[in-house]
Amino acid sequence: MFQKICLSYASWGYAVFAADLLGHGRSDGLRCYLGDMDKIAAASLSFFLHTRRSEPYRHLPAFLFGESMRGAATMLMYFQSNPDTWTGLIFSTPLFVIPENMKPSKLRLFLYGLLFGVADTWAVMPDNKMVGKAIKDPEKVTAPFLTVHGTADGVTCPSSSELLYEKAASVDKSLKLYDGMYHSLIQGEPDENVEILLREMREWIDERALGYGPKN
Repeated sequence: MFQKICLSYASWGYAVFAADLLGHGRSDGLRCYLGDMDKIAAASLSFFLHTRRSEPYRHLPAFLFGESMRGAATMLMYFQSNPDTWTGLIFSTPLFVIPENMKPSKLRLFLYGLLFGVADTWAVMPDNKMVGKAIKDPEKVTAPFLTVHGTADGVTCPSSSELLYEKAASVDKSLKLYDGMYHSLIQGEPDENVEILLREMREWIDERALGYGPKN
């Protein structure tokens, strides 16, 4: 589903590495169950750091990319690593704020409460505690970042990207809102929209990669 992102970045001359979140793709775990987001982020981070620190890439610029719920995992990976590890962060339609229409009703919450210990691994939706961990301290985000969102996104709120942009302490931050675009910006939009998004994304990455210099 996400191969177009990888193929696009690779065609620009960047090495691309991707990891399935636990419970997703072909990884181990209960299907679509995340549980502790700190552990999810730590598992992914160990893979990316291994690659980042390997000889072919240790002196090159490196970016973390996260889409939708993976945006929250990407943020936590940044919090768990030395900030100087990453040249920049890229978020596509990140889930930091849960839309009202996605929140379960009080009745559903009550019923799940009655089934506590039984229903807690059912595939339902992310809870406030899970996504809240990633955006609890946005002022700690000092790395350069780009966040993109479609204004017609019915899955994650554009306010997620707006909140990050407004609160983050980074002096190099960019927010791009695409009028009328939906949630799946790269996989689901018409080709002409995708081309606009990828062109602007590449310009942002190239500018920071060309200005990259090792800190040691």
